[in-house]
Amino acid sequence: MAKLGFIGIGNMGEAILRGILKKGLLPAHNIYIFDLNKEKIQALQQELGVLTAQSNSSMLAACDYALLAVKPNVCAEVLNECSIALKGKALISIVTGWTRPKIESIVPDCRILRVMPNTPCMVGEGMVALDLDHSLTDEEFRFALELFNSTGTALPVPSYLMDAVVGVSGSGPAYVYLFIEALADGGVRAGLPRKMAYALAAQTVLGAAKMVQETGAHPGALKDAVCSPAGTTIEAVAALEHGGLRAAVLDAVEVCVRRAQELADHGQ
Repeated sequence: MAKLGFIGIGNMGEAILRGILKKGLLPAHNIYIFDLNKEKIQALQQELGVLTAQSNSSMLAACDYALLAVKPNVCAEVLNECSIALKGKALISIVTGWTRPKIESIVPDCRILRVMPNTPCMVGEGMVALDLDHSLTDEEFRFALELFNSTGTALPVPSYLMDAVVGVSGSGPAYVYLFIEALADGGVRAGLPRKMAYALAAQTVLGAAKMVQETGAHPGALKDAVCSPAGTTIEAVAALEHGGLRAAVLDAVEVCVRRAQELADHGQ
């Protein structure tokens, strides 16, 4: 069975780790983690049973696959540190803005796949885009698909669309959390207890998302089906449109994509 090493274990890396273990794709004793935050890796080792290492290099010596999960601004430093240990390895990178050619410029002797996950991987509901411009073997790419399907849904995507993925699914959970918080605040304003308002809001968003997925209907058609003539919902929808919800979301995606492109250009 394959052995996987995490180079860095921040919020996204931890979400992926927990998702993999939750679905049982790999046993904990086949997963290694290394991070400069010693307290965090020790806590994860105690809680989850994964293995830790003294350095990235010693960890990589024991692994078939490496998952690069560091911040973009330290990626070059980490890759330089690991360049010898990564020789001949399969490297899966989740670092925003770091394309395969950019990674290859530092570590030319490993096989590389760029992916863009999101934090719902932690609960098995992630959306993970896999860049089709990769250098993994067919077997390794199948493993990556299986790995990320265990954390939600894995979708191969052309390389030129990866920055757009960042703006929609990569950062999208934050937009949805903001909407859930606002929806719950509206409920509290109307008299609901806070805990009840969050339960109602979160389940409503979850249910609506499943309606889109499972019916195949256009979101606009599903919205129209809820809006009775001269009813309560169409009044609420009109208020959202008047407040610029649609335009704000479009702008959010645009600036997010632009920032992803800046990171790709400058590696910061």
